[in-house]
Amino acid sequence: MRRLAGVLLATACLLAGAARPAEPPPNKALHAIFDRELRNAYEESPEIATYLGEEGFDHRLGDASAQAAQRRRARVARIIAELERFDPEKLSEQDRISREVMLADLRIARQRQELYGKLPFGPRDKWMRVSSMEGPHLLLPFVVKATRFRRAADYDNYLQRLDAIPRRLEQEVAAMRTGMQSGWMPPREAMLRVPEMLAAFAEGGVADTPFWPPFAEFPKEVGERDRRRLEAAGRKVLAEKVQPAFARLKRFVEEEYLPAARSDLAASALPAGRVYYDLLIREQTTTDLGAQEIHALGLAEVSRIRAEMDRVIATTGFKGTFAEFLKHINTDPRFFFTRPEDRLRAYRDIAKRADAELPRFFAELPRMPYGVRPMDEHQGDNSDHYSGPALDGSRAGFFFANVNKLQNRPSYEMETTLLHEAVPGHHLQIARAMELKDLPVFRRAGGYTAYVEGWALYAETLGFDMGFFKDPYQHFGRLQAEMLRAVRLVIDTGLHAQGWSRTRSIAYFVDNGAGNPDYAAAEVDRYIVLPAQALGYKLGEMRIKALREKARAALGPRFDLRRFHNAVLDDGALPLTVLEARIDRWIASQQSAAPRAATLTVGGHR
Repeated sequence: MRRLAGVLLATACLLAGAARPAEPPPNKALHAIFDRELRNAYEESPEIATYLGEEGFDHRLGDASAQAAQRRRARVARIIAELERFDPEKLSEQDRISREVMLADLRIARQRQELYGKLPFGPRDKWMRVSSMEGPHLLLPFVVKATRFRRAADYDNYLQRLDAIPRRLEQEVAAMRTGMQSGWMPPREAMLRVPEMLAAFAEGGVADTPFWPPFAEFPKEVGERDRRRLEAAGRKVLAEKVQPAFARLKRFVEEEYLPAARSDLAASALPAGRVYYDLLIREQTTTDLGAQEIHALGLAEVSRIRAEMDRVIATTGFKGTFAEFLKHINTDPRFFFTRPEDRLRAYRDIAKRADAELPRFFAELPRMPYGVRPMDEHQGDNSDHYSGPALDGSRAGFFFANVNKLQNRPSYEMETTLLHEAVPGHHLQIARAMELKDLPVFRRAGGYTAYVEGWALYAETLGFDMGFFKDPYQHFGRLQAEMLRAVRLVIDTGLHAQGWSRTRSIAYFVDNGAGNPDYAAAEVDRYIVLPAQALGYKLGEMRIKALREKARAALGPRFDLRRFHNAVLDDGALPLTVLEARIDRWIASQQSAAPRAATLTVGGHR
């Protein structure tokens, strides 16, 4: 009887499936637009092509001229019109998502363009061309790390790219002069570190610049004669063109740009007013939340996390105040390595432990591996970070561990950092997206702050069930990382919508245990020069958690955490509104599917 019931159930499922209308095939005309626009993105930004491992662009830099900006402006309206001619009801589900995602991005770009008015900025161009967080001094070394150096021809391409740097910097200066004339200027307080950052590219010997490493070590495929030729050419272009160009940029910033910078901190003080900040919130969070609502959410999260911090401190037996505990863990020698190789080894150990746990949390895992490497010395005290793989699989992903200035890198933060940056955080999500061959490339390679960073912050919380954070100090380090993302909601909206000062923002950061004063100052400057960008982390994490609980409540014993995680990951990075609709459809599909044994569920940790 039981066997007969099973046969009847299977037959009913087949009949239900047969009753549904057939899914339309991929729309060739729509995919032709996707392919064409991807190629155009490579043409406009060859640096992106290099990062993704696309051949044929490594000799060029993007055009930042006013003429190129105008060309990009005209294209946006044309593509929107093309996409709007497709009837979404006649498209397959994935084609509907792809069209919706591309249209949403283009419409945001068009709104940004309208705010710029007649200024010579493209719809996706940054009006703030140089800051402590963005600019050629940060972009170009990043591109160098992603460049493939396999043979002499790759070095010849690189020499052409270096030769193009002076022209690119001249274009950046021209755009900055436009900003000076129109009032689109950064706040002076957050720009004071920029000349020092540019000095690394303008001064000293060529072998000390971030552009030299490819010439310091050649692959064996490059013969001795070519090595001598390429090294000599590299020295010449760096000494005679690149360093002088950066010196001119540095002088311009010091002598003209910084003196003209504004005293106001808020993005709403820019010529477009409050509507500009509201647009940035929508762009960075992919939600309809307003500044006041986000501020209130932040205050609530800060209060909740602070209470958890106090509970964890109590388990350590420490008897002092909260401020005294922070001082204790930031000065006690047992929380700091004294040798770079020891910190690197400890990170690799965490990575191996994390890798072994992944099958319990994911129904399917990416094949692309990742490595753990030390950061270069010239990167100084920058945060540990992740660099993604090439789209064609020719370059693995890498977690770059900061082994510089060890006195500033406490060990209690390491478990959280590795989980966020590598697995199950950025590497797992980005590598999985790149391997979804049925999706158009722009979705496999794209990203949204709220989704990408929201996933990575959510991934940190999986550490409890993966066997991490058993040590109370590592647990506190995770809470401190979460507190960092929570205070961002309060400070960013405070600065740009409520008139907070830099001093008040730094004090709020420190008082709530998100970091020391120096770190707080650098973070607050980031929020000033990148309005709304830091909001996506916490809001994304909170939305993914809410979707998980929604699925758990709807599915009950049918809820499968492994399949939920793949449901979140297996459409590539999405706006949060689109992700929510996708998870609703997944829940419905699971409700109508034949029952299966449930697997791991997470505990109540947040």
